[in-house]
Amino acid sequence: MKILCVGYREWALEIYDELAKKSDNVFLILRSKSQFSEGILNDFKPDLVLFYGWSWIIPAQILENYKCLMLHPSPLPKYRGGSPIQNQIIAGEKKSMVSIFVMTNELDAGDILVQKEISFEGKLSDIFRSIVETGISSTLEILENDIRAIKQDDSQATYCKRRKPEDSEITIDEIKSASAEYLYNKIRMLADPYPNAYIRTADGKKLFLKESEISED
Repeated sequence: MKILCVGYREWALEIYDELAKKSDNVFLILRSKSQFSEGILNDFKPDLVLFYGWSWIIPAQILENYKCLMLHPSPLPKYRGGSPIQNQIIAGEKKSMVSIFVMTNELDAGDILVQKEISFEGKLSDIFRSIVETGISSTLEILENDIRAIKQDDSQATYCKRRKPEDSEITIDEIKSASAEYLYNKIRMLADPYPNAYIRTADGKKLFLKESEISED
């Protein structure tokens, strides 16, 4: 089988590199948006295209002519849309899912092939490691088995918006009214490579907060 892997996020590229090592299939890995084009698709003629962690709309003709899979780190149909990790953490979710589904023209709404639970506890780097490890095992399961896709229940769907850099500010109102757990979650969910959490100081500067911990004292 010929598999085209399209990505730009570090965790997605880690999955692709490990798949190429562990599977006997033929892989072509594209590591940025600029490397991807319909011309490459037509030349390579893949049997399967992986768009793990992709952030842009895929033209309808590609989805119609190629089987395309997406990895979305949420318990679909919950948390469809942008910034799913951050939106789940700030909502207080302790666990999530790695969902791999068949892409359609509707946002994160395609039939699900595999869903596996992961923890949302700990540092953001721990969460990424879980996504990578689960993404590898789940994709290998798809490649090695005839898995029946399961239709999503659209009536249970929820949606989240992609976060903007200005959403990383911890405001005075949040400091006065939010719980320690909320602020801890906001800081850890915005560790690198995301726009870090910050507070504005009296002299108009931004003080970035990259790590935090909660004391019971």
